[in-house]
Amino acid sequence: MDASLSTLTNCEKLSLSTNCIEKITNLNGLKNLKILSLGRNNIKALTGLEAVGETLEELWISYNVIEKLKGIHSMKKLKVLYISNNLVKDWGEFVRLADLPCLVDLVFVGNPLEEKYSAEGTWMDEASKRLPKLRKLDGTPVIKEEEEEEGES
Repeated sequence: MDASLSTLTNCEKLSLSTNCIEKITNLNGLKNLKILSLGRNNIKALTGLEAVGETLEELWISYNVIEKLKGIHSMKKLKVLYISNNLVKDWGEFVRLADLPCLVDLVFVGNPLEEKYSAEGTWMDEASKRLPKLRKLDGTPVIKEEEEEEGES
């Protein structure tokens, strides 16, 4: 990612999808960035996002080669994370998303972890148990147990 990106101080939405990007860098000057789209690249790690951690609300990073979610905790305002079709395969990485205080919409389909538990029919339950603040998972509204019980009475 080119150093000239840092001159885009007023930029609120930046789309760099389908660019063969391998590393997230040079976001320091993007003081107003709210939406960052990095889908269909070759990104392996979420390092480099710290620079926009105070402003970023949406991160679209599907179709990359991300296995670990280290570095995601710096996203203090992130509400939407589209990270489908990556390589996340264990709950230890998935639960790092619980460090995101504002996350309400997650698309995680197509990761080995999701595929395994969807095949067993337990994905929605297991994922929403670990991320209780989620309102939408893989495009489906998350229904909490207490809401289900209210509907039954």
